[in-house]
Amino acid sequence: MAVITAESLSSTVGAEVIGVDVDRLLSDETLPAWTLEVLEAHGALVFRDLHIDDATQIAFSKKLGRVEVFGRGENPEIFRVTLDPAKNPVAEYLKGTFDWHIDGCTDDVPIVATILSAHAVAATGGETEFASTYAAFDDLPEEEQERCLSMRVVHSLEAAQRLGNDDPSPKELAIWRSRPAKEHPLVWTHASGRRSLVLGATASHIVGMDIDEGRAVLDDLLVRSTTPERVYQHHWNVGDMVIWDNRGVLHRACPYDAISARDMHRTTLHGDEVIR
Repeated sequence: MAVITAESLSSTVGAEVIGVDVDRLLSDETLPAWTLEVLEAHGALVFRDLHIDDATQIAFSKKLGRVEVFGRGENPEIFRVTLDPAKNPVAEYLKGTFDWHIDGCTDDVPIVATILSAHAVAATGGETEFASTYAAFDDLPEEEQERCLSMRVVHSLEAAQRLGNDDPSPKELAIWRSRPAKEHPLVWTHASGRRSLVLGATASHIVGMDIDEGRAVLDDLLVRSTTPERVYQHHWNVGDMVIWDNRGVLHRACPYDAISARDMHRTTLHGDEVIR
């Protein structure tokens, strides 16, 4: 059996996995542990040209951890990422994925990781970008790290949605506010000892700081965390699968046309660590 390798795609985040096909995805009992270990090291893993079906994606995801269930039907663990409302009834809200974010920041326990496979891609746009907030924290000057460790941030769905809609209707506002805001530390100290910044679209304001001043701090940290040299941009081909560590990697989709055929199938691994 060929040796599996992971080849870095940037200096801070991302690696391409070489030597894995569909059969090995399901049959190699050493692959799940290897995948999680390498994911911890690189933040995002790219498996090219796998062309997996939903059942295979779910089966492999379950080898990595507990898989979230989104609905009913034959494959309830699959969430379709598409702007087509006929395929996803909450498609309109997915436009929020065009901004940098970490999934689950309005939850006490965010998901561990996301597995995304490409079933159809956009003619233009629709790339997915990744930036490591582990690396972003590590690269801050020591004094700034100490300041960040003392800060707490409020995260809300409303903050994320307002980035694309600053004049919501009363109904939209009510829907946004029906999901309670959550307060988290700006720096997540993980069980492993690693630290990462908790940033992105859901970050509303810093507790105890003037709103505008706090907003400037958050915006500055996000800009520095996502400068081009820190970002891996994945150009999707049908059949690609990408896994990323949601606990310490920001991600966003590059804008694409709402009538695009782009159709990504997502599974997510249930969270196991409170942000603290």
